[in-house]
Amino acid sequence: MQKNLVIVESPAKAKTIEKFLGKDFKVMSSYGHIRDLKTKDFSIDIENNYTPEYVVPADKKKLVSELKSEAKKADMVWLASDEDREGEAISWHLAEVLGLDAKKTKRIVFHEITKNAILHAIETPREVNIDLVNAQQARRVLDRIVGFELSPVLWRKIKPALSAGRVQSVAVRLIVEREREINDFVSEASFRVIATFILPDGTTLLKAELNKRLKDKQDAYKFLEDCQKASFVIEDITKKPVKKSPAAPFTTSTLQQEAARKLGFSVSQTMMIAQRLYESGFITYMRTDSVHLSDLALGTAKEAIIDIYGEKYYKFRQYHTKSKGAQEAHEAIRPTYIANTDIEGSAQEKKLYELIRKRTIASQMADAELERTTISVSISDKKEKFVAVGEVISFDGFLQVYREDTDDEHEKEENGILPPVKLNEVLTRKDIIATERFTQRPPRYTEASLVRSLEELGIGRPSTYAPTIQTIQNREYVLKGDKDGVERKYHVLTLSKTGIKDVEKKEIAGADRNKLIPTDIGIVVNDFLMEYFPDVLDYNFTASVEKEFDSVAEGEMEWTNLIDKFYKVFHPIVEKTVAIKTEHKVGERELGIDPKSGKPVFVKIGRYGPIAQIGQANPDDKNAPKPQFASLMKDQSIETITLEEALKLFDLPRVIGDFEGEEMVAAVGRFGPFIRHAGKFVSIPKTLDPLSITSEEAIELIKEKREKEEKRNIKKFDEDPAMEILNGRYGPYIAYNGKNYRIPKSVAKPEDLTLEECKKIVESAADKPATKKRAAKKK
Repeated sequence: MQKNLVIVESPAKAKTIEKFLGKDFKVMSSYGHIRDLKTKDFSIDIENNYTPEYVVPADKKKLVSELKSEAKKADMVWLASDEDREGEAISWHLAEVLGLDAKKTKRIVFHEITKNAILHAIETPREVNIDLVNAQQARRVLDRIVGFELSPVLWRKIKPALSAGRVQSVAVRLIVEREREINDFVSEASFRVIATFILPDGTTLLKAELNKRLKDKQDAYKFLEDCQKASFVIEDITKKPVKKSPAAPFTTSTLQQEAARKLGFSVSQTMMIAQRLYESGFITYMRTDSVHLSDLALGTAKEAIIDIYGEKYYKFRQYHTKSKGAQEAHEAIRPTYIANTDIEGSAQEKKLYELIRKRTIASQMADAELERTTISVSISDKKEKFVAVGEVISFDGFLQVYREDTDDEHEKEENGILPPVKLNEVLTRKDIIATERFTQRPPRYTEASLVRSLEELGIGRPSTYAPTIQTIQNREYVLKGDKDGVERKYHVLTLSKTGIKDVEKKEIAGADRNKLIPTDIGIVVNDFLMEYFPDVLDYNFTASVEKEFDSVAEGEMEWTNLIDKFYKVFHPIVEKTVAIKTEHKVGERELGIDPKSGKPVFVKIGRYGPIAQIGQANPDDKNAPKPQFASLMKDQSIETITLEEALKLFDLPRVIGDFEGEEMVAAVGRFGPFIRHAGKFVSIPKTLDPLSITSEEAIELIKEKREKEEKRNIKKFDEDPAMEILNGRYGPYIAYNGKNYRIPKSVAKPEDLTLEECKKIVESAADKPATKKRAAKKK
């Protein structure tokens, strides 16, 4: 009989821990939670003080049975799930479900998977912290109440299969409000003036910018005219020492932000890779809002810095966490062994590890010292001045290792190193260029900047940022995508030796890549919730609930009181909203009157997404004409579409012409624009418009699709049409009755396979098909 059973939540973590413990210990994994609220039922007994009704899912019953059996054999059971609230709840559920004897059960926590940390945890066990468990239960129950009560309201008022969540809805609100700021933004033009001067040596150049923007082309032209006869003199030189300090070690949110900026990782991707690094014993626990470093980490960082860079590069710093009740863990994210410059793992794991290591080391390094020089150039007979700013690094300090990125897309550029100049030197004008520039609209959110905003507002916690951002995209309230810019004209006035030249140029403005954009459904759901449930979407309310969860975790508040207070206000509003009869469908917008029929034109959310509608249904008159419907294009929104654009949609379906004796028809469906020809459908790419696509372009698309299909189909069998040899992404394979089977590498020519040979391959691999055909993604 083994003496000790250690239960963790992931097999990877179990594998790492097993290496550090002797033969008296057996390590098993619970694979996350072993019980939870029922998926499709409310599962909360409102009448019985909001008691959650937990169940062990069918796929966990065998595992629970195995854990029970092993727990009975052990002298001592060590619950070693993660040290945050979620981990504490996993341990509590394990103790409850496995019926563990309190005298033979110990809870151990560690924020890094190293031998010393594990052995120290076993030397200093504790009991399950019920306050942390209750904080997790409070979040789970409150989110279940909001989801289960709000979602049916959305089904009735907007469209079926919608859902709402407490934190997710607030995140969508942020994105919708930002999109509206962008749509309402009116850009203002001004002229930025940059001069290039020649120093007295006749060759060295100095670039300087006018210390004000000129409001229009007329002002810019007048200023350049005045400069034609002006003289330019070095009026002032100031040198000022500047210090830059390193950023604190990573918390969950700052790691998510930097990994997005520097490595291009999504928030969920960062957390997945960080989890693997933690479970392999390379970094400390990755869900934390603490910037504290342990004495051991501080000591090893000091050794590494002095050893590699020298004494003058080291500076002791102890960072303090600003957020109240930093609840997730007690240390920042750092390498477990700072001396390890490299690790074994995938390319992504190595990149993230390097980022974490560099940030940790930089946090204990000396300030960077810079000298900032500002040169002012006077213009005779004018108040304005040209100013040149440059920075020289006199001591690089922490910049030797790490430089923090920023989300600011429009950072002011600086000149870098300036040439040596003397006071009162007279400069020669080479040229002065006045370029028309425009005020920048607010930037759309990236995943990283959304995390920062949520953190600043106190909404969510380290464990919730990634799931929140993933959920709003999965629900298709928000898309991560691109927005095409619009062409804009601007003027460049250049004063040179030959006079003033005015050139009109063009640029693309407002283009976005990989940004979070609200969908029409997301906008309509947000507006509905803002109208009827403003408290649920209130930033302060959501942040205050997080603080109350913290109070529960600290044992200062009863979790059921928190739920009761919320439910007694929230539930009556739900009942009242359900009873309200609305004249128009939620989100419906009237654009105007159709000039042909004289009927009103609307846009709204239909069963398969946004649609335009001419006329209204009259249920009292069976003979009344039915309304006409048309789907909106993917780049159109019910928020911004005009009457003219909506009416054009009714020109579809449109007959383009004939090909091979069959009509080609352009139309828009739930998955976008397409051509219908001879009973087959061909997608129309973004570069072509279904309203203007020509017969030649359509024929080319049809032929392209045929070629692809011909290349895909290697062989068919008339005797058994279900059997096919196809060309796939990873090479040829056999498709049979909805399942795909690999062709052995020994088969040199798949096209030569007979039906009998194919059947043998299918039979031999019947127990383990390579992949299943993907079902069409539900929109």
